[in-house]
Amino acid sequence: MSIFDGKRLTNETFKLDIERMRRGWYSDKYFENINRMLINLALENYQYSGQYHNLPKGISPKNIDVGDIEVEMQWFTRRMGKTTVVGVDKSLAMLRHCTGYFKEDKFIDTSDKLEVWAVQDGTIVKYDGDPTKIQPVIKVRGRYRDFALLETPSLGILTRSSRVATNVYETLVAASGKPVLFFPARFDVHEVQAADGYAYNIALQRFNQDHEHELGAFVSTDAQGDWWGGAGGGTVAHAAIASFLGDTAEAMMEFSRILPARIPRIALVDFNNDSVRDTLRVLDSMFAKYRELMDAGNREEAEKYKLYGVRLDTSGSLRDVSVQPLGDPALDLGVNPRLVFNVRQGLDHAWESWTLPDVWKEPAREFCHSVKIVVSGGFNPDKIRKFEKLEVPVDIYAVGSYLFNNSNSTTTDYTADVVRVKIHGEWIDMAKVGRKVGENENLEKIW
Repeated sequence: MSIFDGKRLTNETFKLDIERMRRGWYSDKYFENINRMLINLALENYQYSGQYHNLPKGISPKNIDVGDIEVEMQWFTRRMGKTTVVGVDKSLAMLRHCTGYFKEDKFIDTSDKLEVWAVQDGTIVKYDGDPTKIQPVIKVRGRYRDFALLETPSLGILTRSSRVATNVYETLVAASGKPVLFFPARFDVHEVQAADGYAYNIALQRFNQDHEHELGAFVSTDAQGDWWGGAGGGTVAHAAIASFLGDTAEAMMEFSRILPARIPRIALVDFNNDSVRDTLRVLDSMFAKYRELMDAGNREEAEKYKLYGVRLDTSGSLRDVSVQPLGDPALDLGVNPRLVFNVRQGLDHAWESWTLPDVWKEPAREFCHSVKIVVSGGFNPDKIRKFEKLEVPVDIYAVGSYLFNNSNSTTTDYTADVVRVKIHGEWIDMAKVGRKVGENENLEKIW
């Protein structure tokens, strides 16, 4: 699956649309045009007959079968700094199953004629802005017309998956080792969820390895866990609270009663824009039921009423009731540091107002102090770093659309270049001006 287990995913996981991919359905049309041209040149036994070639002196341009030209192509990203590479295994599956050509409507598989090198998903590559010093993640040698149609789809999966993984990795670094929930599913079509969730998991494993952490994966849909055996998790949405007429406490009580205890109870407390009040109402209700069941000796049922956390998701256009205005929207609106501090203070001191026998005072204090604070809504590494610098008592960050960001510093676009051609049995440099053969010590011979 990655550098972390030394295994590679296969098409058993990806389930490629092989037939249409072989015919260029997913390829930019100019690759199909080139493919058709080269096939026809091969049928005509055409040999290079031009005048302006770039061959070195001493290399004859005669007797070169352009239609069957063999090339060396390299795939690479130009994202500045470090990139967490993901999408290699799916690209290899494309090469494995879709390299070849059609003869009288029968596909002739020539993948075994290729030489292929690739890094593992989860590898880090670096780029300093010099396009002559790139680190390839895949390198292929073979007859160009046999795999020309695969450039578009292979670049696509590398670009998207590496972008998501690198954005996740940088968010984890900003969060100083706190969990990051993967919440971007609603911001793109559902077909990409499996690849995106896999990219998130690879980035998480890379972060754990680099920073000696043991963070678990938190995805929101089952599809996001499809390629690596994960499963979606979640609790309540604003719609559920609306179904209970805006009564967050009652919604959480019924959720706790009905759903199994293994699902963390995380209350969404911003529905009424009074997060501290609704946090305390939920806390009071759930602790009262927890205590009642524990006193009755029903520990298993009591576990269903342990509040794992509260989530703050205040709109960036609103100021929560508990936040006194300072006149600066950046300090007043949305999920801001003062709101989090207010909720933490409310949680930590709630038990002090409860009428309790002595035997329950310490358990009540622990019940309140153990509740975690989850924040969501517009979080990205910059905002997270500000929260961490201020030591805001956030326990978990939920991040959504930023993880798909592809602009400025997060642009992770991949490209592929032919850098050599095979002439009379010898590999000759043939990169366009400004590019050259790249090296990467992490490339492994695949086949």
